[in-house]
Amino acid sequence: MKHTMNLYTLNRLLILCLLSGIGSAVLAQGASVSATTKKQAKGIRTLIVGGGSSHDFDRWYKEEDVETLEKKGLATVQYTDNTDSIIHYLSEIDVLYLSNNQPIKDPATRKAIFDFVEEGNGLVLGHAALWYNWKDWPEYNAQLVSGGSRGHDRYGEFTVEIDKNHPVTKKVKSFTLKDELYYFEPDPAGPGIEVLATAKGADKSFPSVFVVKHAKGKIVGIALGHDAESHELPAYQTLLRNAVQWAAQ
Repeated sequence: MKHTMNLYTLNRLLILCLLSGIGSAVLAQGASVSATTKKQAKGIRTLIVGGGSSHDFDRWYKEEDVETLEKKGLATVQYTDNTDSIIHYLSEIDVLYLSNNQPIKDPATRKAIFDFVEEGNGLVLGHAALWYNWKDWPEYNAQLVSGGSRGHDRYGEFTVEIDKNHPVTKKVKSFTLKDELYYFEPDPAGPGIEVLATAKGADKSFPSVFVVKHAKGKIVGIALGHDAESHELPAYQTLLRNAVQWAAQ
């Protein structure tokens, strides 16, 4: 009898172990699916850097552009106006979106931004970040922007004409808006740009949306973005979403 009870107990233990193993496998599979879904749900990990003069960075970049990019789960966006903190984000993001005209002074951060692009990551340069902001960092404009702006028209209306079919200009037609028409001049010593859209004023025309022909990274420049007239415009929002999506590939 004792022997029979031991066999019975042993059989029960074997069955419990088997069921436990199946349950663990199911739970593990469920956890794996959940982790995958969660990762996919995060979208394109993007850091927006703002701050500086002459623009309301909090309202139009921290609020409006973050909302634009996070619609329908395209991206998860963080914002900072502390340029010294950029270096701490770079290992955790897919796209760096610079809109600031305040200095990036830290040499390690400057190098980390170049390394980030050299590793094939995405860089979006918005409005004020296309200016010749830093005399002590000429490499920024020469190699990452492939040019820059030193002036612009008085704030007013102009037309942006779409020049090329490209993933950045997908579903965008030529449009008119009020903004600062930046006098963007390509640097012949830089990697060069491919102009996707041109800003046409009364007597001047300049690149408005372009990609930089960087050897490894994907860089998009968008010269628009002074205030609500750009950031709340559907065409601008589509360009920005397209730019981040293309840069992340």
